[in-house]
Amino acid sequence: MRIYARRFGSGGPAVVLLHGFHSTGERDWVDTGIVAALTALGRTVVVPDLPGHGSTPAFPARADVVARAVLELVEGPFGLAGYSLGARLAWEVVAQDPARVGNVVLGGLAPFEPLAGLDPAMFGPGLEEVVRGLQETPFTPDGWAGHSPPVFVAGEDDEMVRGIDGVAGSIEGAELVRVPGGHAEALAGPGFRETIVRVM
Repeated sequence: MRIYARRFGSGGPAVVLLHGFHSTGERDWVDTGIVAALTALGRTVVVPDLPGHGSTPAFPARADVVARAVLELVEGPFGLAGYSLGARLAWEVVAQDPARVGNVVLGGLAPFEPLAGLDPAMFGPGLEEVVRGLQETPFTPDGWAGHSPPVFVAGEDDEMVRGIDGVAGSIEGAELVRVPGGHAEALAGPGFRETIVRVM
């Protein structure tokens, strides 16, 4: 399965950015100024649309299948950041090929499977297929596979990330950064952008 991706910058170390559920790479990463901040540092930034979102058609989005599709977008090592669903899938990308993934930022990550128990049909055509695939591979934050510890970013008022301190505390060397706002505000705020720039 192939996913659509835009590329920004040229020649520098690659960074892949994975967006959240019911969003797009454009909305989460371009509109928030994160792509511009990274290209200003000389990074090559790869911004895919996940299955059933933006310009990528829907397909059963098992986490392992999506992770392999993400890995095909770049050659060699790369940095990785994800928000919400993108963070959950970034965890799987690291598990698939830890040797290629350098520094990792996981924003708005729920320490459980947020789609568990939901009826996929409620999301409508396209996303229904995606949700079914994700439900087949539920997220459990067991055993960080990365060679470098991740940096977690969580909104102070974000109910989705409740319990993330326990996940961060279970990984030696992991960092947890608290930023103002709820789930949407944390993504758009300067704290998340500044953390990605610092880590990448």
